[in-house]
Amino acid sequence: MEKINQNKNNPADVESRLIITDVINNSSYSVIGSDFAFYASVYVEYNVGIYNQMYNAEIRVADPTSATTYDNTWAAAYGDLYNLKQIIEKCSPGGPEENSTTVLGMAQVLSAYDLATLTDLMGDIPWTEALQPGVIFTPILDSQQSIYAVINQFLTDGIANLQKETIVDPIGSQDPVYGGDAKSWIKFAYGLQARYAMRLSKVSPNYDAVITAANQSFAEKSDEAAYPCGGKILNPFYKFFTDRNYFGASQSLHDKLTDLDDPRDDVFFQPYPGTSDLIFAPNGNPNQAQGYYGISALNTSTPTMPIYLMSYHELEFLKAEAYARKGDLANAKIHLQTAIETCFTNVGLTTDDADTYYANSVAPLLVNQAGTVAAIMMQKYLGLFEGESVETYNDIRRLMAMGEGNSIPLENPNKFPLRYTYGASDVTTNVNVKNAYGDGSYVYTENVWWAGGTR
Repeated sequence: MEKINQNKNNPADVESRLIITDVINNSSYSVIGSDFAFYASVYVEYNVGIYNQMYNAEIRVADPTSATTYDNTWAAAYGDLYNLKQIIEKCSPGGPEENSTTVLGMAQVLSAYDLATLTDLMGDIPWTEALQPGVIFTPILDSQQSIYAVINQFLTDGIANLQKETIVDPIGSQDPVYGGDAKSWIKFAYGLQARYAMRLSKVSPNYDAVITAANQSFAEKSDEAAYPCGGKILNPFYKFFTDRNYFGASQSLHDKLTDLDDPRDDVFFQPYPGTSDLIFAPNGNPNQAQGYYGISALNTSTPTMPIYLMSYHELEFLKAEAYARKGDLANAKIHLQTAIETCFTNVGLTTDDADTYYANSVAPLLVNQAGTVAAIMMQKYLGLFEGESVETYNDIRRLMAMGEGNSIPLENPNKFPLRYTYGASDVTTNVNVKNAYGDGSYVYTENVWWAGGTR
């Protein structure tokens, strides 16, 4: 009778291999693939917001400054971090699953990923006093600079644990990205080290560190960290379109492609389903109308497009940029061409198409260091369309801070949001977050730390 009130469908203690599955799913679909990405796609002009919340984001009314805008994703990311904290406690020395070093390493890498996603978008956030429900109700905000040290430590520790021999069987299908393969997670961790080292170009540039980490990461496309979609799990941009239909095809993106005579212009867009004319939405002042403007022919129209936690082409662009900033233009060109080839084949074009485009439209721009860096960043911008919009948003803010914003010109005449707001669930309950949020207008005036700001 002592077990009569125990709910077997809601156990108090769950094995780490089961918790990690939920975290991978959530980090992919609900954190990096959902609202954060939808809004970023508007801010970087991959899409034009043509209705309701996305229209508000397009014309910069309410949503960019509202605490409710990103609340669901804010909560999802912190939920992940809490679950990852439990896994790390279980699998660390002295814990009940201390032999599960691979799962421990995975949890540390994912902790770095979710924590970096939050701080990159929001700046200073609760961390050292966070994740203690019932103990600390109003955690303080930690500086982004200190959080970046935590992120890098998570990655260092994760790599070390993933390299350990383990007697525990791989978790297999409980890991939908890599099937529990430790070597693949190590490559992913090194890729994140390269990404976050590049993120600090404004405050502490270290392009050798970017290259060193990248060289230990993905060697080919099959290595990339891509969450598979299909069946019951549909690409979130596709789901967002079929559920709400708030996006139109971006005029400024179309113009960038045509200016470069880029053949991807023919595969990036399509007319609105059921219509014959491909109409592009003007950035910043579209009509608030559904069923009129064209749409993306990639994620928005394809339910099986994967969610990239980190792609192979992003890594190649990181290498290209790092070499170019070091003045090694020969290596920069090699990795830039590889990145472009990968981006072309990702959308159904051929390597021959890519090489012809590179020779005719890109190579003539690579005449000096500044021109090469600018061309790399434009090609990265085009190559990350549209599912990797959060990373593009981070790149654009970094370039603006470094005085290179013209590398990726944006046409929306309205103010550009320099960061995301905190989630309303904390703005309304934590005085520290409330004071940092104010009325939300700071998103237009205050850079995050790595972009030269103070918070």
